[in-house]
Amino acid sequence: MSASSSTATPDDRPSSERERPRHASRNAWSGILFGVGLVAFIDETVFHQLLRWHHFYDRAGTQVGLISDGIFHAVSWFATIGGLFLLADLRRRDGLSWLRWSGGVLAGAGAFQLYDGLVQHKLWRIHQIRAVDDLLAYDIVWNVVATVLLVAGVVLLIRTGSAPRRCDTTEW
Repeated sequence: MSASSSTATPDDRPSSERERPRHASRNAWSGILFGVGLVAFIDETVFHQLLRWHHFYDRAGTQVGLISDGIFHAVSWFATIGGLFLLADLRRRDGLSWLRWSGGVLAGAGAFQLYDGLVQHKLWRIHQIRAVDDLLAYDIVWNVVATVLLVAGVVLLIRTGSAPRRCDTTEW
């Protein structure tokens, strides 16, 4: 049985390992931004353009709906690019944790989809998933998928965020 890991001092660890807890929030935010951008891209491409079920803003006609789709698509693109810039910076600094980043992606995707399903669809009523009389099945599927993504992402973020801190407090 090797005692090297239990007797190692913080200075014995490689610098990238020592700095990994410092990058924990960047890993999470990079993943969250990418997840928001990814799910918004899927929503825009599949539901707005391919299926033509709705526009981002459906309460003022097709022309305004198309413009609102363009603005929505641009904002989602900025989130995606921002997340990827943070990801590239993490890789450059050797601070990337794929598991934590994946948790951020799932949490960002789920949070955005749940916000869309509850706030934009039901509270503000700026659009619905589909223009049909009975939306219940669509709403249930939309919000259950969002909740599953969000919970999976939060669990991964909690699990990957607590391990380095516990390790640091016992070693320092």
